[in-house]
Amino acid sequence: MTPARSLPFLYALLVSAACLFSACSSGEPEPYVEKPVEPLYNEAVAAMADQRYDTAAKQFLEVERQHPYSIWATKAQLMAAYAYYQGDSYSDAVDAAQRFIELHPGNKDVPYAYYLIALCYYEQIADVRRDQGSSEKALSALTEVIRRFPQSDYAKDARLKLDLVRDHLAGKEMDVGRYYQRKEQFLAAINRYRVVIEKYQTTSHVPEALHRLVESYLSLGIAHEAQVAGAVLGYNYPGSSWYQDSFALLTRNNLRPIVDKGSWISQAFDSVF
Repeated sequence: MTPARSLPFLYALLVSAACLFSACSSGEPEPYVEKPVEPLYNEAVAAMADQRYDTAAKQFLEVERQHPYSIWATKAQLMAAYAYYQGDSYSDAVDAAQRFIELHPGNKDVPYAYYLIALCYYEQIADVRRDQGSSEKALSALTEVIRRFPQSDYAKDARLKLDLVRDHLAGKEMDVGRYYQRKEQFLAAINRYRVVIEKYQTTSHVPEALHRLVESYLSLGIAHEAQVAGAVLGYNYPGSSWYQDSFALLTRNNLRPIVDKGSWISQAFDSVF
């Protein structure tokens, strides 16, 4: 369960609403289209408490529809997005949160709306063998939270989640690269491994990507780049089993790791290390 599912401001909002409207009568129900804001909001709060999230979302939206100028209309818009999120209706949650941002760009809860959008994409991250569209969107949305609200608690959590998103995206590139390598389409494989080296250099997949470059370059007869990849691997990950494998592979081919600052591999690492 993510932090957003128990955020204090949302809990306080629900409690305050319940307290404010607790004195409302529970007598005969009025016609639906004529309900005042109090019972409408109370019904949405009750549905949330009962984990009837889709019902809650629709009732929060009804608060806005029937009482667009009420102080609760704005709160209900964001609560509808939150309810959809709780019910795993991520597409609806994103739409509702984006609408909240468009209508109330200066609202104090806009940072949370951006964060909620990022969470919706983040929680849809699938196995690396599947399409990584949600991972790409999560990466973009989390980065946007950090860019817009760098000092917020949402940005702190977004930075942590970015690591996993990048790891998933790098894992996808590795999976495709290995597929091409097995098919002996070495140039295509190298291009995938290069993406890992250049875009996802802080992930756990980098040592293997360097080793696969050694293998692929040797398969193409490009010994120099294979030696450079081995040298970069040994310098940055000297204790890695991938380096041991690369060193053994180079040795079997009467080669050794060499340093070449002009290689794209060396330049990619010089920009970080």
